[in-house]
Amino acid sequence: MNTKKLTVSQALIEFLKNQYVERDGRQQRFFAGCLGIFGHGNVAGIGQALMQSPDFRYIMTRNEQSSVHIAIAYAKMRNRLGTYICTSSIGPGATNMVTGAACATINRLPVLLLPGDIFARRNVAPVLQQLESAQGQDISVNDCFKPVSKYWDRINRAEQLITSLPEVMRVLTSPAETGAVTLCMPQDVQAEVFDFPAHMFLKKVWRVPRPRPDLSLLKEAAAWVHNAKHPVIIAGGGVIYSEATEALKRLVERTGIPVTETFAGKGSLPYNHPLNLGAVGVAGTPGANEITRMADLVIGIGTRYSDFTTASKTAFQHPYVKFININIAEFDSYKHNALPVTGDAKTCLEELTALLEDYSTSKDYQEQIKKLNKEWNKYVDTVHQSKDQKPVTQVEVIGAVNEMAHSDDVMLCAAGSLPGDLHKLWQTTDPKGFHLEYGYSTMGYECAAGMGARLACPNREITVMVGDGNYLMMNSEIATAVQEGVKYTIVLLNNNGFGSIGSLSQSLGLQRFGTKYRFRDEKTGMLSGNLLPIDFAMNARSLGAEVIKAEDIPSLKEALIKARENKNVTVIVIDTDINKGIPGYAWWEVPVAGISEIQTVNEAFKSYSEKKKMQRYFF
Repeated sequence: MNTKKLTVSQALIEFLKNQYVERDGRQQRFFAGCLGIFGHGNVAGIGQALMQSPDFRYIMTRNEQSSVHIAIAYAKMRNRLGTYICTSSIGPGATNMVTGAACATINRLPVLLLPGDIFARRNVAPVLQQLESAQGQDISVNDCFKPVSKYWDRINRAEQLITSLPEVMRVLTSPAETGAVTLCMPQDVQAEVFDFPAHMFLKKVWRVPRPRPDLSLLKEAAAWVHNAKHPVIIAGGGVIYSEATEALKRLVERTGIPVTETFAGKGSLPYNHPLNLGAVGVAGTPGANEITRMADLVIGIGTRYSDFTTASKTAFQHPYVKFININIAEFDSYKHNALPVTGDAKTCLEELTALLEDYSTSKDYQEQIKKLNKEWNKYVDTVHQSKDQKPVTQVEVIGAVNEMAHSDDVMLCAAGSLPGDLHKLWQTTDPKGFHLEYGYSTMGYECAAGMGARLACPNREITVMVGDGNYLMMNSEIATAVQEGVKYTIVLLNNNGFGSIGSLSQSLGLQRFGTKYRFRDEKTGMLSGNLLPIDFAMNARSLGAEVIKAEDIPSLKEALIKARENKNVTVIVIDTDINKGIPGYAWWEVPVAGISEIQTVNEAFKSYSEKKKMQRYFF
């Protein structure tokens, strides 16, 4: 057997450089490069290997968590057919990535994490930043990654890399199993030399399959559809990742079955398609929630049925409602006691459509859907219009950005009140035009993810929309984007507090307690009415961004035009009203205190108790 003498780190990077994926005959390199920060736990090993591999791009980031967010956004834009690796030193650098790992796994997006680890030899323990345990010598902080990783391994001997790396790639390239993969790298092992098999470094193509569903289950699904009077489709992220949007459109237009969309599935149909009811669930439109409430058959495609999608199990009220779940993951296809059509979304839809040639929903049902679609789009046009007031509302900002966007632009967002408003109000005709991380609702995702999205799609304009709370949590990757020459636009909405949790607090009777940015009064110990003097424009400018301060909707539109022309990251700062938003049309369960000295809490508990009566369980 021919061998190649390399360090473990050199072998690792050489292997990763030669991994490719192929789907539908299209082949591409799987790893775009490495993101990370060096420390004593990875600089001499992985750092040295990256330095001698200039053809494998290394990007120095400013926070290990945001490294993972960049990789996640890249993978999401590439429909899971590409990602980055993320490396860190041991200790805090490693645990900073745990949040990112959870975000990737929950959202079913591939990312490879290479946290440095303590010495495998143990002879110098405890090393700097090592967690000692009286339970055993084989525990480190990297064990925290186990519950949030789809695959986890620790390389304590050089030869273990040979059998571990194929497992790493198997999971990362599996549509059903993908998520965060963590390969812990003890710092001494990283630098060890070993004679690795030479064929390990040849080009390897991982073919991403399109598994067909079981034929008998598919025929049964078709029979269920034939017997349904009011079926509805819930399109999740799996529709887009499978590139099944055209197949979905053909099914819908042949059968007249309406579509509703989850956060990840928004864009599965153009917003103005007459059978698209738009957002569903807690952040859904009134039409989508009306139809799902009365549906006798729910066809979930590529959705994991989060509580936002099901309105905390209150969305489906037909007494005999049935579920058909089309999902690549068996785990998700069985949810809600559904008929599990396990397979690739595109393949399943194409084969199901062929079995439904003689089926169509009633003309009255289709007319009802079309009417709801028109009514909602008309309403959106109305609320998007500027009211010439200061501060402007968040809804007006969304409308202005949407109006100025081109058809292939990408709107990117994550946590806060923006996702709910954008889910209902953002109008896109492109399957990749709406990029929302809401599986983990990670505050701080946005500024880093904008860079990842642009790296994945350099010919698209990326607009990040972020609130002041999320911006303050993690904005350091603006400097990284400037460093790398990665251009995108950040629209920063300042309402001087946590708008989303403040609104939730109010609904629970807690009067926005602890959610506004205010000085603390030295005498009373209470927060005063005086705002904190945070200068977001100055902050963004100090990180190297171009900055524009917008005062109203006209100046915002001018700023968006300028940002598109800029070659650098542009941050547009605009003040918004924290108290004005778009209404909700469904319930989300957040427990309310059963007894309280605060009257508004007691009133909220009464409402909570009534709404819980609508919850259903599907066995």
